[in-house]
Amino acid sequence: MDTDRLIELLRAADAVRFGEFELSHGGTSSYYVDKYVFETDPACLEAIAEAFAERIDDETLAGVALGAVPLVAVTSTVAGRPYVIVRKSAKEYGTGNRIEGSFEAGEEVVVLEDIATTGQSAIDAVEALREAGATVERVLVVVDREEGARENLAEHSVELESLVTASELLADADESVDGD
Repeated sequence: MDTDRLIELLRAADAVRFGEFELSHGGTSSYYVDKYVFETDPACLEAIAEAFAERIDDETLAGVALGAVPLVAVTSTVAGRPYVIVRKSAKEYGTGNRIEGSFEAGEEVVVLEDIATTGQSAIDAVEALREAGATVERVLVVVDREEGARENLAEHSVELESLVTASELLADADESVDGD
């Protein structure tokens, strides 16, 4: 998938907004990438899944609940690869699992994420998967906000691969906004 094409789809779906926004980690930003828009827009979701599938080898996929579940489910179908879901914490009821789905000890798993800012949710997922016996060396993300996620993941021996960076997404943004 061409980066420019994905950016066009994200903008066309109105998944990129400008203004003053509070982010989940407590900071503020002059732009917001709405994952719920791109995860519920069929053209965006399909393009993202195809782009992720191009980067996947024989790995099992992992999605962080709840945000990356649509991404990992559709990518699993496109790539023909199994997936697991990593919860932020173990359930207090039922099976009490932190990881839903199965993989073999030592199996290579790649984590799929929607947006990376600090990378903390991806780090938490990687640690949970490693504790369960998986080998995790990569996180694939739709948008890297370029606010430390790559460096933070590297400290845990994990490579961050993004489909789009904030720099790419915001390049010529003024022209896009003015042209609307």
